[in-house]
Amino acid sequence: MATTQQVPRGRAVVTGASSGIGEATARRLAAEGYDVICAARRTDRIEALAGEIGGTAVQCDVTSDSDVAALAEAVGPTLSVLVNNAGGAFGLAPVASADTEQWRQMYDVNVLGLMRVTRALLPALIASGAGVIVNVGSTAGRIAYEGGAGYTAAKHGTKVVTETLRLELFDQPVRVSEVAPGMVHTEEFSLVRFGGDQERADAVYAGVAEPLVADDVADAITWIATRPAHVNIDELVIKPRAQAAQHKVHRV
Repeated sequence: MATTQQVPRGRAVVTGASSGIGEATARRLAAEGYDVICAARRTDRIEALAGEIGGTAVQCDVTSDSDVAALAEAVGPTLSVLVNNAGGAFGLAPVASADTEQWRQMYDVNVLGLMRVTRALLPALIASGAGVIVNVGSTAGRIAYEGGAGYTAAKHGTKVVTETLRLELFDQPVRVSEVAPGMVHTEEFSLVRFGGDQERADAVYAGVAEPLVADDVADAITWIATRPAHVNIDELVIKPRAQAAQHKVHRV
């Protein structure tokens, strides 16, 4: 039987590709025919991933100007897809006892990191003639909840930067989208938020029979990236069926 050859689609960059949504997105985009640059801080993980999907690993901390410049150098003159996935939540303290450094870290990675990478790669996206930027936001960028002010502020920033970028690029051949997931059960997100406390991390998903998993979000990102060049998906909010709202989750 003849095999179907995958048609090359161009080059894609996924930040935060060492685990979770970023890793799953890199795999999905590679399966769609993209030459994927896997960017993250943990070299061992992205090298293993790149080896599996036929991509390229580039060590990159999005909070570092020099790392982002090196990423742009690795990308070259044209880029089809940029997935700004690198992000994170740190802590769950109320404003009255907030940790200034944790808030600074959240803003640096979720907002300034997105800006650094987008700024550096935008010329290559424009040069492709049909670029697409997909920013990974959160339902936390749409509603407030107790203890989440630092993270919700940062993810509201992600949302507004996305909206502003779309206005600024209205006459350029670049689409700008945001995917905003709700509860996604990944191996690291809640564990990092709670400083490695596995019990607190597990409690977030306790009783939720079917939270989203990383591949669900990666599927949505890849769908956005592969729409025709004239179709812009402004934003896509994706939650598990069990999550009617931030504060209303069905647990069994």
